[in-house]
Amino acid sequence: MINLTENSWPVIKTENLGKAYPLPDRTWLRVLDGINFELKTGELVAIMGVSGVGKTTFLNILGGLDRPTDGRVYFEGQDLMTKNQTEVAELRNKKIGFVFQFIYLLPEFTAVENVAIPLIIAGMDKNQALSQARKGLEEVGMDNRWNFRPAQLSGGEQQRIAVARALINEPRLLLADEPTGNLDWKTGETIIKLIVEMHRRKGLSSIIVTHNDKIARFCQKSYLMEGGNLKLFEGEQG
Repeated sequence: MINLTENSWPVIKTENLGKAYPLPDRTWLRVLDGINFELKTGELVAIMGVSGVGKTTFLNILGGLDRPTDGRVYFEGQDLMTKNQTEVAELRNKKIGFVFQFIYLLPEFTAVENVAIPLIIAGMDKNQALSQARKGLEEVGMDNRWNFRPAQLSGGEQQRIAVARALINEPRLLLADEPTGNLDWKTGETIIKLIVEMHRRKGLSSIIVTHNDKIARFCQKSYLMEGGNLKLFEGEQG
């Protein structure tokens, strides 16, 4: 694993982060309650917890897909709460990669076209984007499927393409939300090993949300989310 020093600074930091949703009876459902969290440069961490506890909500806030009700989120020292939606979207597209449980590949596009989409959105010439996307597919062992559409691929193959797409813009931060949730364990294990390999190879800082302690063992440390907060999980790691 990547060696961290005492001087490692956080890629992501939250201060008293909270999220609540209004209910029909005019009360509020508080999902996140005063979370203080840091992800240091080069770390690979897992966030565990039962379904519905707020893990995905937390990850979406870290990635700028949602906003907290209260508290602050800092990305490389920048306060995301002071940025407008356009500024957050620009930062997210350049520096944050997402891998979701539901893969969200566009069914009418080939594998290489799906991977190239973030590059084209960022303004790259289409031919150059497709060429770079082929290299991205090669990195995840999918270059021989570059011209296949999602329906022609297995779930594991689709998720490999999703990993390539998440990393095609060379992000600093990788956020993976239950990336093996729809896969059998054998296939899911290969995906987690791929994510760990790419994390190391590309010098990423990464968070994996999971309810599976087998997956958490691949990470440097794990946090348990319960009662709206996070606590360091002192189980076996590695």
